[in-house]
Amino acid sequence: MHGVNLGTLLRTCDAAGACLAVPRLPWVPEALARGNTLRAGACVHWVDPLPWLASRRDRVLGVELAENAIRLADLPMAREPTVVVLGHEATGIPGEALDLLDAVVEIPMIGTGASLNVAVAGSLVLYKLAGLA
Repeated sequence: MHGVNLGTLLRTCDAAGACLAVPRLPWVPEALARGNTLRAGACVHWVDPLPWLASRRDRVLGVELAENAIRLADLPMAREPTVVVLGHEATGIPGEALDLLDAVVEIPMIGTGASLNVAVAGSLVLYKLAGLA
């Protein structure tokens, strides 16, 4: 189910000069390793997501479909440290995490799908925030 998405996202984080924060779940190390082709060490933070998010003083953006969301095309380059929260492809960001967001970013969809996988969605937002897209 998790395939190479996290490892792919880790490579994008490296390319955009970002770190990846991941939950301490049993399947995460293997998921990171499956898609990670970086030759050097990558920046990975192992966190307990809700307490970690609640402790952040950085700007916290969620990638989610929401009425008040900023369209990806309108998202400005980050001018301050920014955390990007990605949810599950089917269920999105959990409600208790939504309360910790400063803003929500939406990736518009034209086709019949309602979401992109975590590697694609995260990569699009990271490149936009880094000013690379």
